Amino acid sequence: MREYYNVLFLCTGNSARSIMAEAIMNRKGFPNFTAYSAGSHATGHVHPQALRQLEIAKLPTDGARSKNWDEFAKPGAPELHFVFTVCDNVAKEVCPIWPGQPMPAHWGVPDPAAVVGTPEQIEKAFREAFMILDRRISLLLCLPLSSLDKLAIKREIDRIGQQ
Repeated sequence: MREYYNVLFLCTGNSARSIMAEAIMNRKGFPNFTAYSAGSHATGHVHPQALRQLEIAKLPTDGARSKNWDEFAKPGAPELHFVFTVCDNVAKEVCPIWPGQPMPAHWGVPDPAAVVGTPEQIEKAFREAFMILDRRISLLLCLPLSSLDKLAIKREIDRIGQQ
């Protein structure tokens, strides 16, 4: 395997989980990883609580935007090495053909944007989603990717998605 990787995090709306994962990976994975995020049916806006979690973690929010996954299937799009679905709905959809034949994995995370309740309950749901993504990304970054074969990498990233 290589030593530099492009990662795409997918969700249906690209307003919360995939946005947070993109920011976490771009901070923790730099300079070996560049992360992107997109949605099958992008909402066109980033959820304010997702931005709040990024601010609390002192991660940049400038440039965070909700994008449709077609952006990453067009000519000239970055060659992808990994594609992680972070919601169960998008994992069931037929994805576009991605440049680079990336390795897919499903890392389902409960949707904090679907939580209805008090402001505290909503903030807690976003915090929990952020922590799950942060932990999984940290585990991925601990893998010796450049020394593993593709089958071993696939097995490990699937295992991480179950944690």
